[in-house]
Amino acid sequence: MYSLTRTILYVSLIGPSIAFQLPFKLSFLKSSQTIVAEEPVESTTPRIAVIGAGAAGSSAAFWISKARQRSEIDVEVDVYERASYIGGRSTTVYPYDDPTHAPIELGASIFVDANKNLMRASKEFNLSLNDFGDEFSDTGIWDGSKFVLVMDNVSYYKSWWTTLKILWRYGYTAPVKTQKLVENLISRFVRLYTAESPRWDDVADLATTFEWDEMSNSTCIDHLNANGVSELFAQEMVNAATRVNYGQDVNKIHALGCMVCMAATSAVGVASGNFRIFENFLNKSDANVYLNTEVEEISRIPDSSLWSVRTSSGTKVYRGIILAAPFHQTGIAISSELADRIPPQPYVHLHVTLLTTRDDTMKADYFGLSPGNYIPKSILTTSHGVQSDGVEPEFNSLSYHGHVRKTNETGHWSDQEEWSVKIFSKQRISDEWLSKAFDHVGWVHRKEWDAYPVLSPSTKFPPVKIDQGFYYVNALEPFISTMETETIASRNVVDLLLHEEFGSGICGSSISGSETGENVTRASESSGFVLGWDC
Repeated sequence: MYSLTRTILYVSLIGPSIAFQLPFKLSFLKSSQTIVAEEPVESTTPRIAVIGAGAAGSSAAFWISKARQRSEIDVEVDVYERASYIGGRSTTVYPYDDPTHAPIELGASIFVDANKNLMRASKEFNLSLNDFGDEFSDTGIWDGSKFVLVMDNVSYYKSWWTTLKILWRYGYTAPVKTQKLVENLISRFVRLYTAESPRWDDVADLATTFEWDEMSNSTCIDHLNANGVSELFAQEMVNAATRVNYGQDVNKIHALGCMVCMAATSAVGVASGNFRIFENFLNKSDANVYLNTEVEEISRIPDSSLWSVRTSSGTKVYRGIILAAPFHQTGIAISSELADRIPPQPYVHLHVTLLTTRDDTMKADYFGLSPGNYIPKSILTTSHGVQSDGVEPEFNSLSYHGHVRKTNETGHWSDQEEWSVKIFSKQRISDEWLSKAFDHVGWVHRKEWDAYPVLSPSTKFPPVKIDQGFYYVNALEPFISTMETETIASRNVVDLLLHEEFGSGICGSSISGSETGENVTRASESSGFVLGWDC
């Protein structure tokens, strides 16, 4: 029971990261002006274009470099990014726009033990990690009118009291059954890192292979009810997780996305920002990286297997294309025949508000409580009350993320008086609202964005392979959408493309364990084996 309580406390941090601009320069970046118009003829060395420099695109370039190390594949990689930064949906900002302050993640701040690619990357790249084990020791669930539950785990006795409150409100079986569903998901998910992990060109086939097709085609609430989880637990505890992670309620989001929200243990984040992982992916890949370069058109060169990529700075010819960004958000022109194969994907429009405050908690009177009443530092929400004519919460989540930190004269971090606070909401958080919620507000940073895909139940997904030599990483996104799964999807796409065009893959000429049998099974049994990193 205690582990499930900890899981609930972590969900305010997990989920997809947020795409915002962070200008910086790296030594391996290429000027967009170095691209020149070319005749539609392939260069001596075959080239692959990767479009997008977020988790998917940066890891795709990295996986290609792994293949080059292990085989005789000779290929040049160009990565195009229309923004001025690397990281896509993961970036940071500095309080008061002052880089002497510790950076704050604009989106979700953590990844977990089950995210083996991100964990391995952090170790390989010597990135320092922050442990979020006790930062979110008290959490409340707000329904717009009242706190339906407050979980306070700042001490041993209070953690037991929290456990008793959960048992009293939801009973024993709902949390335990939910935990078993999560454990079942994780036990299958980690198979994606074994040598037996299949390659897939149809997400529906992947769903069937891992027995996730029922979950991807059912709402979360229906799946939980079918597995004996009480309605109240689903509408409050689980709904709090889906609202903070994906901005969607349990009666709308598919069950797979719902279970992903609940799978949070041993939470960590890169101290200097999670985007450092993706920066290192590209640095280690030896790819040419073109920032501030928009891809305008991708077209097949007539009577050939080659592709022409026209950008804002010129045109190049490629043997393979990896689209590592949501197609309908890129504005890239492709033939109508190919475009028709990629169904439109709606996204959740979200507002994020970062602020600093000297207040230890929000004002009690915002919640209709008297001064002195206990207010938790992490507040999740449920829309359950709306179904009985209640009030819709004005935010999806509001979380204190520790004291603002700043480097002192000796170069060490020191805690400042102010706290940093992050708010996710459907509507803009105004200055007037902030004055109602806090006595003091220092710095404020706002951004609105199309944060994550609408995860509606479905059995049909975009094609992984759009055409010969043209692959789509984000085909997996309506199925599972996290930073980690983008790196898994890119590994799959790179392997498919390299086998198709060069007869070899990330692990050389070997193919998936489902096709080769016991030899690769033994390889994956070694401690710490992670497919792609290891072969």
